[in-house]
Amino acid sequence: MPDPSSSKSKPTLLERMSAMLLRAPDDRDQLLQLLRQSQERDLLDAEAMSMIEGVLQMTEVCARDIMVPRSQIDAIDITWSAAEVVRYAIQTAHSRFPVVENDRDNVIGILHAKDLLRLYAEKEVSIRDLLRPAHFVPDTLRLNALLRDFRLSRKHLAIVVDEYGGAAGLITIENVLEQIVGAIEDEFDQGDDSDNIVQIDAGSYGPRFRVSALTGVAQFNKSLGTNFDDDAFDTVGGLVTERLGRVPRRGERIELDRLVIEVIRGDERSIHTLLIEPLPDDPAPR
Repeated sequence: MPDPSSSKSKPTLLERMSAMLLRAPDDRDQLLQLLRQSQERDLLDAEAMSMIEGVLQMTEVCARDIMVPRSQIDAIDITWSAAEVVRYAIQTAHSRFPVVENDRDNVIGILHAKDLLRLYAEKEVSIRDLLRPAHFVPDTLRLNALLRDFRLSRKHLAIVVDEYGGAAGLITIENVLEQIVGAIEDEFDQGDDSDNIVQIDAGSYGPRFRVSALTGVAQFNKSLGTNFDDDAFDTVGGLVTERLGRVPRRGERIELDRLVIEVIRGDERSIHTLLIEPLPDDPAPR
């Protein structure tokens, strides 16, 4: 015969259903909390959790936050000779190039590196003949909408334009996917300290910068005019992690030396990319 006391302690079906309904998240923060609890119970691994966080953050990050700024775009001038274009394509090793005419704001098309083969296979073919239409997106476009736009247009590259219609930068579908899965590198990618700190646009109180977490503290101090101890920490990522006392999650923000530092890419083990902007009533970084 079952013990009456044990049956009383067992929750009823209604109670179990109520408990499930009560756990339904009301907002994104509660959803993330439930997902992190699932990770702690080994229902999700760290990589899956990092990708989920990246997907959820896509509604908050704009094209201008991760684009390649105009000053760093490897563009081709339509006035170049075919030999110059081929030499430049080999040197930079990109698959697609914006082509400009007269001014870097005037992007007249996109040149695919593979189309350069037609210069040797066909007669009377010019660089202008090889151009494909450029795809333009506003710098305020959220990444979730941008990814959908890439899928519908079947484009892999877009020119980011500012409110005045000028070319502010360039963004690829790879840039967007990296916000979910982390850095995507191939055999052509090479480390370059000049890419560690990139000014992306002007915020409310001064210029904003996209900074690699592996940037040396000394380089960071020199570029942004800060005075962090470069003997105690080798990298900016290490500095931020130490100040928080743990590895920060994607989307977390911290204030250091009159700067707001936000983690825009990272996982459970380390942070990869930071967004830096000055606080109000403070001179903008140099």
